Amino acid sequence: MTNSEVVLYKTADGVATITLNRPDRLNAWTNQMSIEYFDALDTAADDPSVRAIVVTGAGRGFCVGADMDMLADLGDGTQTERPDPRPHTYATSIPKPVIAAINGPCAGLGLVHASMADIRFAAAGTKFTTAFARRGLIAEHGSSWVLPRLVGQSVALDLLLSGRVFLAEEAYELGFVNHVYPGDELLDATMAYARDLAKHAASTSMAVMKAQVYDHYTLDLADALEQSNELMRRSLKRDDFREGVASYLAKRDPDFSGVTRTNVTEL
Repeated sequence: MTNSEVVLYKTADGVATITLNRPDRLNAWTNQMSIEYFDALDTAADDPSVRAIVVTGAGRGFCVGADMDMLADLGDGTQTERPDPRPHTYATSIPKPVIAAINGPCAGLGLVHASMADIRFAAAGTKFTTAFARRGLIAEHGSSWVLPRLVGQSVALDLLLSGRVFLAEEAYELGFVNHVYPGDELLDATMAYARDLAKHAASTSMAVMKAQVYDHYTLDLADALEQSNELMRRSLKRDDFREGVASYLAKRDPDFSGVTRTNVTEL
């Protein structure tokens, strides 16, 4: 484990765990957190032994949004830190599944980063809010793109316009989170899911499928089908396909190859 000022990173059993680490401020987001979080995603993306990524928060919160001191500096034009150039949508470009374990309050920019995860699990009773309209802001950092795709246009507008607080249980009903667990079970359940992906799902398959889902948002059905057919032809030629069949027939766990951003372009 590496312990930096605002992010923790560790790996075990094919899973990288990234923990936002400002518990005294409910992990409020800063420019330094951007740098360290995106660096951690890069480290996981470039490590072939990492098959899945879990993102969570230290203490009793996930992330309550941008640090208010940073917002104040932005408002009066006195900010001196240079923002990280990588976009807040960065997790969607990582060729490995990113799973958010939302352990507590998730607001504003915190909700943006939860949205950019591929899968979201939440602790029961967790509070969510977009908060933007109540701070005189707009739907920032791609949230106007991702929220309607997760919950539908009308619901997304409700959450964005009102900035109202909604709980994990409603988030599940709306389709924003995939599952709700008791707080003391959340991280164990999330890690078990991530370890299952790491052990039984081919990293090549997950990387291609993640890219398909995001890329095909902008394609019509015919073009998506044509692209998928080509990707399927490629997958039939890979060692992972042969290993997937062989391990199934032998009733053993598969031994799939790892993926990095260097070799994922070859898939």
